[in-house]
Amino acid sequence: MNNHYWQRFSIQHSHFAIQVTFTSRLHLFTSALQSRAQRLVGLLEDKKIKKMKKVFVFTPAILLVLFLLNSFVLKEKEARKKPIKEGKSSGIGNIIFKSTDGGQTWQDISKGLPENLQREGVRRDGFFANDRGLYLRAGNGVYHSEPNSTTSFWTKEIFPGKQANIAPGKNGIFAYNFRGQFLQKVNGTSNWSPVYKNFQEQAVRLNGTIDWMYTHYKEKFVRTIFETAGGTVFIVSSNSLFRSTNNGETWKQVHVGGWGMKLVESNGVLLAASKEGILRSTDDGQNWDLVINEGGVGIAVERIDGGFAAIVNNIVTQTNSLHISMDNGKTWKAIGEDLQPSWSSLFMKKIGLLQSSPEISSIKQMGKYLLCGRSDGIFRSSDMGKTWQQLLLPTTENYGFNLSVSGNVIYLIPNKGC
Repeated sequence: MNNHYWQRFSIQHSHFAIQVTFTSRLHLFTSALQSRAQRLVGLLEDKKIKKMKKVFVFTPAILLVLFLLNSFVLKEKEARKKPIKEGKSSGIGNIIFKSTDGGQTWQDISKGLPENLQREGVRRDGFFANDRGLYLRAGNGVYHSEPNSTTSFWTKEIFPGKQANIAPGKNGIFAYNFRGQFLQKVNGTSNWSPVYKNFQEQAVRLNGTIDWMYTHYKEKFVRTIFETAGGTVFIVSSNSLFRSTNNGETWKQVHVGGWGMKLVESNGVLLAASKEGILRSTDDGQNWDLVINEGGVGIAVERIDGGFAAIVNNIVTQTNSLHISMDNGKTWKAIGEDLQPSWSSLFMKKIGLLQSSPEISSIKQMGKYLLCGRSDGIFRSSDMGKTWQQLLLPTTENYGFNLSVSGNVIYLIPNKGC
């Protein structure tokens, strides 16, 4: 189950509670203002305190501001309501959609996938897209959809293990679980072979941190795996980043404080999103420098044409900010100001009238477009983030969307909260 980025809540019960709380607070505020206005009227009738007229003049303005904030909050809540499915379908649907026209139209390609994914959704680390298409791990199989497929969307390969997470490798696919049990399938073959069987032994020896995983299993918690174009393998485990250049025979701990690091590579430069912000390496991951730090965690890093894009959390504004670099990650420029929550949304959240505000959560590039996922929708930019257009998305129950791109195809996966 996903815990992210990464908290779960029950909409069925919380929406009503939020609405009642909001209505009650609004009623209290309005009643208090009305009572205040009545007292001020009485005071104004007394000639001895004519100076209080200035206070009374501001009361209509206060009521007007409250009315406008009320209208905004209601619209904000309405926009974040759980969408209602239109009609009923006896077939499988609303698991994955794809677009071949830049997000203008969407095609449901769920047919052929396990039915339980309609309820549970696709695991966050259970899919990926590359130039070969979209790969998805579910049930007893690994499913593959080619970018140009039009009728039969999926081919299924029986998977021999229970590892639920998958990741792309230099020459194939990795499957793994949180206990560090890895399988690998090389492109063009059908066999899944165990790899990195000595990782846990070396990781425990190199990282002496005593955490929950070590206490219960005497192992390190494996979060993700990444392989560079040159064959260097990185494993993010517990609070550390481990590196191997000899097919996993030996491992070296190259960074501590990794949390749930995500890595990308472009032109020999590595970037990683960590709990400290965004890290950069120019020596194949042996050393790392912090290049973006706004006090919060790094949310995402992605390759774009000519550089990188990254999302970090700013602890001052308590929002996620979007940045791009066109010089291999040396310098960065903040973009996407239009995607930030409005001041009124942040104010309502601060005083408790809104439970959350729209947050930037993902960034991808498809052709000339930047695609940005926010908790309330997907936005597209054709001018490298100067302006953004919200895309019309399929109506489906979700807690937001996950994005993947393969060539000129966008894959849209509703997040069901798992």
